[in-house]
Amino acid sequence: MSPEELYLQLEKIQRPRGYFFNPDREKTLELLQALLVNRERYGYMACPCRLAAGSRERDRDIICPCLYRAPDVAEYGSCFCALYVSEEVARGGREPEFVPERRPRELIGF
Repeated sequence: MSPEELYLQLEKIQRPRGYFFNPDREKTLELLQALLVNRERYGYMACPCRLAAGSRERDRDIICPCLYRAPDVAEYGSCFCALYVSEEVARGGREPEFVPERRPRELIGF
């Protein structure tokens, strides 16, 4: 599967839920490519901006869309890696803010 194919597949699912891809298409396709690499590497699409442990159970909170996406998009206008943005950001009516790491420290270091 190519990043473009993944884009089309995920867009159909996520847009109706109120999640939009980053309007910077080049950045979006790079992140989608990284998700595909992680799927090949681990068997699941771990967030490309976080270090995965390689264990589905340990990484379940960072399998895209990660557990933190909804609160990040609601509060900051984008998720941690900026793959997903709010409708307002997607339409250019708002700039996303810096998103701090919400993942608990005990899950980051392994």
